[in-house]
Amino acid sequence: MTDRSHEQQADATTARQKEIQREQDRKDAQQSEQKKSKSAVQAGDRQQPEPPQPPQHQEKPGIEADLDPAPRYSAPGYRGSDKLKDKVALITGGDSGIGRAVAVLYGREGADVAIVYLSEDQDARDTKKAVEAEGARCITLSGDVRDPAFCNQAVEDTVKAFGKLDILVNNAAFQEHAASIEDITDERLDETLRTNIYGYFYIARAAVPHLPEGGCIINTGSVTGLRGSPQLLDYSSTKGAIHAFTRSLASNLIDKGIRVNAVAPGPVWTPLNPADRPAEGVKKFGAQTQMGRAAQPEELSPAYVFLAAPCCSSYITGIVLPITGNAGD
Repeated sequence: MTDRSHEQQADATTARQKEIQREQDRKDAQQSEQKKSKSAVQAGDRQQPEPPQPPQHQEKPGIEADLDPAPRYSAPGYRGSDKLKDKVALITGGDSGIGRAVAVLYGREGADVAIVYLSEDQDARDTKKAVEAEGARCITLSGDVRDPAFCNQAVEDTVKAFGKLDILVNNAAFQEHAASIEDITDERLDETLRTNIYGYFYIARAAVPHLPEGGCIINTGSVTGLRGSPQLLDYSSTKGAIHAFTRSLASNLIDKGIRVNAVAPGPVWTPLNPADRPAEGVKKFGAQTQMGRAAQPEELSPAYVFLAAPCCSSYITGIVLPITGNAGD
């Protein structure tokens, strides 16, 4: 082959590769436009709200009644079938968000419910009303889960009101973002640790003597406990600790016939996040997920029913169930 032939072959290859590139560039541009106009994934039985949400910020601990749009907790497509008939559940952080949605479905499945909350009295009353509308009994208990004496009292009050305790859901949480580890003071670190992990430990310790064989504990972890989070150093650390606590306590209690599991949610539309993020940061909350939106509390609560119901999960203990809006978590 002559030098000229080699040059022609090289030129032809270059032209061919450029055309491959141009074709891919056209496809990339089309896909980019499609992504811009693409709606969030809707895989449930009703259309859920999508970003953007109105900019909003709340003072802690956050009030569900003030959120726009209102979080969805009623799960109208979920039909109860006595999976938790005659059970008694204690739910921390049960006044709003995931806790409220879980309380409502537990009531729908036949359980009586005790709700522990901090100071959100109106939210707690609204949740109590929603649980009672399902035909279940409900009490509300205001207090601080950082206090072991209150945790002991909450368990005792639940047993006094309903005669027993079958299910503990640890769900209360404190979250505040920080750009740097240097911004996390000892006081802030103590607040997060004592609420998110000490509180779980205290109330579980109080509950275990009352839980029967077949009873269970469900802890709320987080995707941040699986992946970490650069802006939530202390919060994600506690969530990782909750995952380890779940697995360890499951092993510790298995001989008693008490199951312990956790749910690790991704972004969920609850008061926790507008009470943490700047108002503008709320607009696209959840858009970074592969689903393209935050979950609604009613999309999480059936998992808590599944993990609590002996007819569904009697052979499951020590798992951390990711519900994150992403494949592969």
